[in-house]
Amino acid sequence: MVSTKVELCGVVLDNPIIPASGTFGFGYEFAELYDINCLGSFSFKGTTKDARFGNPTPRIAECEAGLINAVGLQNPGVDKVLSEELPKLKACFSKPVMANVSGFSVEDYAYTVERLDVEDQIGWFEVNVSCPNVHGGGMSFGTSPDAAAEVTRAVRTKTNKPIIIKLSPNVTDIVSIAKACEDAGADGISLINTLLGMRIDIKTKKPIIANKMGGFSGPAIKPVALRMVYQVFDAVKIPIVGMGGIATAEDVIEMMLAGATAVEVGAQNLVDPFACRDIINDLPRVMEKYGIKDLKEIIGGAH
Repeated sequence: MVSTKVELCGVVLDNPIIPASGTFGFGYEFAELYDINCLGSFSFKGTTKDARFGNPTPRIAECEAGLINAVGLQNPGVDKVLSEELPKLKACFSKPVMANVSGFSVEDYAYTVERLDVEDQIGWFEVNVSCPNVHGGGMSFGTSPDAAAEVTRAVRTKTNKPIIIKLSPNVTDIVSIAKACEDAGADGISLINTLLGMRIDIKTKKPIIANKMGGFSGPAIKPVALRMVYQVFDAVKIPIVGMGGIATAEDVIEMMLAGATAVEVGAQNLVDPFACRDIINDLPRVMEKYGIKDLKEIIGGAH
């Protein structure tokens, strides 16, 4: 008998599988397809202080080994998430959930975390610092150790729940940013977010996405994700949530060997809505195939 349980920032998960924010809505849509309580947890749709319509369409472009999206953090805003979305989630999911929070200023992040902190079902905050800093010329908070640390410190004052900072891979030194977040009080690091990519329509000779560029995700980015998780594992003492190109139980094992405590599944949910359920069901078989008795014992095993 194998054990798939892991512990993420003091919270025990039945398994390490977490659908990634933006690919799983607020859960209840997928609950119509299967019992989502089989999940370790999930990260709900990125929530901002105010409602956002998002970017102009088209927002999605398919690629040979993934897709590009520029949805633009479309969400109903924190007030409606609290009053409408989370009650519907509570009706179909009984485990702690991960609240993904975005913002365009340090004050935005702090406000949204403080508002959501009252929800008992929220077990962790996943703070996405890949958003453009409107007070810093539009550059992402996650491209600078100082800016990422400033957001971390701000949200740390608003909650006692674990804070996991989600980092952008579009940087030259991911390690220094992860360490800055750890030093500023982060309880975990989540990586990687999407790479920056684009597609061009040969017929129209114009970018396919109205935003021109967007976040590239899918199987093609897994080697980059593995490399960054591996690097950060060597540099920090806090747990890592690894993601990027995860589509199979074998991918999950590989990511955990690189250093991930838990593993998020993103783009694959858009290809196959049963992806997370099937990965969870297949994990024991793959563990037995490779002689793994307890998933906790392989975290960082490739180092």
